[in-house]
Amino acid sequence: MKMFKKNLLSLCVQASLLAGVTTVSANALAADEAAKEKVVGIEVIQVTARKRVENVQEVPIAVTALQGDNLDAFSSAAMDIRFLNAKIPSLSVESSFGRTFPRFYMRGLGNSDFDLNASQPVSLVVDDVVQESPILKGFPVFDLERIEVLGGPQGTLFGRNTPAGLVKFDSAKPTQDFDGFASLSYGSKNTSDLRAAVGGGLTDNLSARISVLRQDRDNYIDNKAPGFEQNGVAGGYTDQALRIQFLYEGDDFNALFNYHMRDLDGKPVVFYGNGIKSGTNDLADNFSRDTVYQDSASRGTQQVETEGASLKLTFDLGEHTITSITGYESAELFSRGDIDGGYGCNGFACPPGFEPSGPGTINISSETADGIPDHSQITQELRLTSNFDGNFNYQTGLFYFNEDLTIESFAYDALFSGGSQNGYVKQEQDTTAWAVFGSADYSFSDKTSITVGLRYSNDEKDYSNERTQSPLSFFGVPNEAAGAVSTDDSHVSWDVSLSHKYTDDINLYARVANTFRAPSIQGRSLFAFGDGISVADSETITSYEAGIKSDILDNMGRINASVFYYIMNDQQLTSVGGDSNTARLLNANETVGYGFEIDSQFILNDYWIVTANASYNSTELNDNGLSVPVCASCSVTDSLNNDGQAIVGGNSLPHAPEWIFNFTARYAREIGDGEFYAYTDWSYRDEISFFLYNSVEFTGKALFEGGLRTGYTWDGDDQDYEVALFVRNLTNEQQAIGAVDFTNNTAIVNEERFFGAEFKVNFF
Repeated sequence: MKMFKKNLLSLCVQASLLAGVTTVSANALAADEAAKEKVVGIEVIQVTARKRVENVQEVPIAVTALQGDNLDAFSSAAMDIRFLNAKIPSLSVESSFGRTFPRFYMRGLGNSDFDLNASQPVSLVVDDVVQESPILKGFPVFDLERIEVLGGPQGTLFGRNTPAGLVKFDSAKPTQDFDGFASLSYGSKNTSDLRAAVGGGLTDNLSARISVLRQDRDNYIDNKAPGFEQNGVAGGYTDQALRIQFLYEGDDFNALFNYHMRDLDGKPVVFYGNGIKSGTNDLADNFSRDTVYQDSASRGTQQVETEGASLKLTFDLGEHTITSITGYESAELFSRGDIDGGYGCNGFACPPGFEPSGPGTINISSETADGIPDHSQITQELRLTSNFDGNFNYQTGLFYFNEDLTIESFAYDALFSGGSQNGYVKQEQDTTAWAVFGSADYSFSDKTSITVGLRYSNDEKDYSNERTQSPLSFFGVPNEAAGAVSTDDSHVSWDVSLSHKYTDDINLYARVANTFRAPSIQGRSLFAFGDGISVADSETITSYEAGIKSDILDNMGRINASVFYYIMNDQQLTSVGGDSNTARLLNANETVGYGFEIDSQFILNDYWIVTANASYNSTELNDNGLSVPVCASCSVTDSLNNDGQAIVGGNSLPHAPEWIFNFTARYAREIGDGEFYAYTDWSYRDEISFFLYNSVEFTGKALFEGGLRTGYTWDGDDQDYEVALFVRNLTNEQQAIGAVDFTNNTAIVNEERFFGAEFKVNFF
């Protein structure tokens, strides 16, 4: 399915790309070799958590930065953005869409909503542009300078939908120095991962950088359902992405243009019908990651295309800097899969005559698809920042956001007509938001300073849906149904941070912050009697945090730690599935959370570097009147009300592990004309509940995964070379990491052990 049109933007970028490659190649011949400076001790990490470049150790926010060896190792094996799961304190990531639509959870707060217009309390910002659509959040991770994870509310500078925190990606930027790299890895399941980038000066003022990615995997999952046998029916993909940037640097004016696109053609995440053994949270007997039993597997597909551009203009006026960031994003999607994860139908909601069916009891046959035929997002930020030499500085600005979204939902008849369409719903949503914000810093002395931020935000949504075909018409459900709703809300976000330099190497901070997530709308009318619309009001959070950031042992060690406590009012939650296969939005009266995070790094000697991180999060829903529908085949452990719904007051939040640990160690030693290294990383995520209610089957076991990478690097005249062997999920942990709350215990399972080899060349 080819969805992109050759618009003017695409044609201009392609023409510039050809011209840029030619000029960069010419400049490369005259490039001087850059001097290499050896850094003693732990490096200084510069972040932009407060929209200006600062030493991470001096920012009064809990910030974890991921870059260099860690980033390279974690993303091995052609991994998508989900590799971030449990690699950073208090951060977990999951998806029921596979390589796209990641759902982030931070400090226990997240959103399990799988609708294509779902919002999340953890925002993703890529190259200064917010990625609001869940499909945009799945853009591949490649040629990055750094990933920053900001814990706690970030509503003052980053706005709506950041009550839990922010994940921030910064791409490697163009420079006047010619450099680049190319890497190719190959591994299990005939998986290949090709990455390359090249950049340098085109003129004295203009530079460019081009980055590309291609990841391929064969379909390796076999279908063994009787009558539907087929080898290599699922699990594969081809994922391609491109980023091109042009940077103009003048005396008092800079301009950075960024164009990016993605083309994914693959299979959806695999659902294993009754993959969880009844009465336990173990995988079913004789479970195999490489085998499914489905009647719709051959029709499964997932196609995603995204395209976007941004222009960042910076004007240096001496005592002030004006920054303008204009962004455009678009996405198109079609994803079709076997949702029940089995074949046939032999349960309580099945027509007669479909024995044998399986695996286990399949209560409802479901093959559905979701699509985004049209989407566009426009953002504009205008910011004024002071550059005073004194004790006082500030920044203030305006922000505008508009998103137009069309969603299509389809149902198919897998039982009687071999997958012909029998259901259709179209949804339209238009979102407009704007804000005015400001932040001021004042230094009382060389040691103590305060930051105060304020933001007024306004958010409007107009939503409508229309069903023209119902898959339940044979039950008397009318084919036609329609509905519409609008929301309009505003909020004043604020934060106050106090920072104190206890010594030259130890910084203390305290922070109080308040922000909101704008109202959400969901329309689950495909399987509803009516329009299926539900609305969640705005959620608000007030968070209290204190921390210490310290460089110790003569800059050979670093320990950062924070403690926090928050109260969230009217938290937006999603009741997913249940025995009626519905989903709806709701608000909880109050949610309380608290915990701590520790982030540490040590250089043990000339050969060893280790990191050790930990986080603890406790969350509780304080709403004794809150109840949700439950599954049909699982063992619910919550109390039930008179309607048979689970009372979830007192439960912890879904996908909210109490404990996360991660550890890395790198050993390096000069051998011959190069360096041998060995790197290992291990992460532990505590057990989680997949849904708002608690049950035996839908309690995910603790997950402990490790990786190993070993290689050799050496220098050439104008190149550096690296060869490496690596393995992910070293111990081959296999367990359910998610589920479909349908009418059988359908499982989503983690990636199995992966072996691979990589060759990389850096040139300069």
